[in-house]
Amino acid sequence: MTTDIHRLLDEAFAGVAMTPDAQDLKEEMRANLVARVEELEAAGQSSSDAARQAIAELGDVRELVDGAGTGAGNTVGGAAAAESYAALQLRHRVRPKPGFVVRAVLWSALFVVGMTVALLGATGVLPLPLGAIIGLMGNASTGLALLVGDSLSQETTTNHPMPPNRAGGYFLATLLGALGLGFGAIVALGAMPVWGIVFAALGVIAAIVLFAFLGASQTNRHKAWVRQANLEHAHVGNRFEQEPEVAARFGIYTAVIWLVTFAVIAVLVFTVGWWWGLLALAGGFAVMMLVLARMLFGDRPNP
Repeated sequence: MTTDIHRLLDEAFAGVAMTPDAQDLKEEMRANLVARVEELEAAGQSSSDAARQAIAELGDVRELVDGAGTGAGNTVGGAAAAESYAALQLRHRVRPKPGFVVRAVLWSALFVVGMTVALLGATGVLPLPLGAIIGLMGNASTGLALLVGDSLSQETTTNHPMPPNRAGGYFLATLLGALGLGFGAIVALGAMPVWGIVFAALGVIAAIVLFAFLGASQTNRHKAWVRQANLEHAHVGNRFEQEPEVAARFGIYTAVIWLVTFAVIAVLVFTVGWWWGLLALAGGFAVMMLVLARMLFGDRPNP
């Protein structure tokens, strides 16, 4: 895998004066290729197939070298001015897939119809038994989860497609979260006894933990040209991308905050009343936002 990548980069940069900018671009492209190959290998492809696909997705490497403007007069064939971000987006635009559009409409319809009928049953407008309401809510949650997972596995102009197993993780997290919120809504509307809040809490907590894990372990899926454009033009950095350990700590803090919050909610619901649980929910959300602000914009350690 690495042999193919290194050979391609050496061929692409042959004849290019290796200024500091050109060297940075070469290393950036190498890192992108390695990261993409790791994603494809995690999806089940062999090393050689993953390397070939990653290189094919990168496109014309020599064109990227010229278009990135690594220094006037430094590239073979003369100087090439850096393209605007809009021009790069237009050149690398990915056309929508008709099959995905059809599926997205079906998943959306499954969610809207299921949730609408379930709410009508929970509010008493339609005479539906509790089992039917829960079944409709499950259909709606599945539709929403399929929409999320299917969307994440699609290639976009700026991002590589998410590996199927990771997209499946987001599908599962969305499904659990939607089911938890659905049980909470049924309890709040009086269609289910208060003990049903246990299912709501379990679903939401499991979704938060899974979302936190997926977010903290997420790798950068940006395409090479997007990362290079961001490197050249962005003035505001993303601390979570620059310091992955900070993103991991935030994921752990988020899981702990919500575990404690839902434990407090359960205690309040079964002791002093349902509405006090909402106060604890608001408090947990406020603490999470404060932690997020502190970790994104707080003081950074001296290098």
